[in-house]
Amino acid sequence: MFGSLGLPEILLLVLIIILIFGAKRLPEIGRGLGKGIQNFKKALKGKPDEIEGSGKGEEKEEEA
Repeated sequence: MFGSLGLPEILLLVLIIILIFGAKRLPEIGRGLGKGIQNFKKALKGKPDEIEGSGKGEEKEEEA
């Protein structure tokens, strides 16, 4: 299906994505996708303790 995408088609898709989301939101979306992929890879390796606390600056709430 996507095997026949050439450079003009890819550039058109990138242009449409920039118009929809805006240039300022693209890094945020990329970061979110990257964290999602990292969490997925960690879940495949079986490290659930690292998945929950992988974000920087997150504070864990202690249950009383």
